[in-house]
Amino acid sequence: MQNVLFDRIQKDISENDIVLFMKGSAAFPQCGFSSLIVQVLSQLGVTFRDINVLEDNDVREGIKEFSNWPTIPQLYVKGEFVGGCDIVREMYTEGELQQLLDDKGIAYNKSDAA
Repeated sequence: MQNVLFDRIQKDISENDIVLFMKGSAAFPQCGFSSLIVQVLSQLGVTFRDINVLEDNDVREGIKEFSNWPTIPQLYVKGEFVGGCDIVREMYTEGELQQLLDDKGIAYNKSDAA
């Protein structure tokens, strides 16, 4: 089961430039931490794939093992695990998230960047 699940998670991460494993959806976040990352990504104007872990308990638990990170939300950019809410918020505030997007060749709205 784990290999199939990890393959599915890897496929989502590989096929999308930005993936957010979150509670709820981008349109309807169901926790404050997920909502905050959605706000950051929306501010930057980037397109991202949102995966609602509340819809699939296997994914909810599996993503924690996959990343070796105990909490959700989890953000991936171009296949690279970035972190959870606190890390993403700090990176955004310090301009590091924008630099990561630049480094990975992902266009974003630079006029609204922090």
